[in-house]
Amino acid sequence: MLTGFEKIVEERIRKAQEKGVFDNLQGAGRPLDFADDSHIPEDLRLSYKILKNADCLPPEIEIKKEIHNTEALLAQMPETAARYATLKKLNYLIMKLNMARQGNIRFEMEQKYMPDLTERLASKKERERS
Repeated sequence: MLTGFEKIVEERIRKAQEKGVFDNLQGAGRPLDFADDSHIPEDLRLSYKILKNADCLPPEIEIKKEIHNTEALLAQMPETAARYATLKKLNYLIMKLNMARQGNIRFEMEQKYMPDLTERLASKKERERS
């Protein structure tokens, strides 16, 4: 869900793309060079470089990859107990990611069962009233 400011930014970027503003940028079509590590605190630079050279990903990225793989698996599963267990695993991974971030609540991922759960509870109450 985008905020009003984010919507404005996205709209301006889209319009600039349509006008071709980004078509002839220097370095277009080449990979980005991330050799500049000035954004990384000085005491962490060496450890980050060692991890990068060892092809290790930060824990947050590892969790995101596992979430993506679990969502793909869940999308192919029929409605069974195994699907429920996989959904529990997915929600656990999302909770783990949100806890690791320790950031603003706006940027947290939503757990996947809430819409289904609220819909089931609402239909259950309607059946009880009838």
